[in-house]
Amino acid sequence: MTSVFWAGFWTFLADQASKYIVVHMLDLRVRGEIDVIPPVLNLRMAWNYGVNFGLFSEDSNLTRWFLIALALIICVAVFWWVARDRPGKIGLIAAGLLIGGALGNVVDRLLYGAVADFLNMSCCGIDNPYAFNVADIAIFAGAFGLVLWGGGKKAT
Repeated sequence: MTSVFWAGFWTFLADQASKYIVVHMLDLRVRGEIDVIPPVLNLRMAWNYGVNFGLFSEDSNLTRWFLIALALIICVAVFWWVARDRPGKIGLIAAGLLIGGALGNVVDRLLYGAVADFLNMSCCGIDNPYAFNVADIAIFAGAFGLVLWGGGKKAT
């Protein structure tokens, strides 16, 4: 289970450090946008009060605390699942990615009242209006990894 802890720890740390750098040091919350490698990679400040793509995004305390509770329940459930039905090392790392990312977004909701999204990528004439963050990448990769390598499959 140390793989879950360390993957979660480093994911959480990378997420929170990237948010601190972008939101506070680069002052993206005031600047709004910074072109890095346009149009492929841009920093666009977006406060997400809901879930993916802004679903359930009412700016209310009820929604905020519901999403915090839901994320914590999911973290506990994933940890319990991998502890009970021990996957291989890749599955454990995937669980850590998911848990670390989810906890990173929980901290945002506690500190800011919303999740700080800032990465925006577009390509090939398609203008992507959505932003995401390191935690979102980790949650997606962790969930995908658990689908492939979770639940008792021994993968190395």
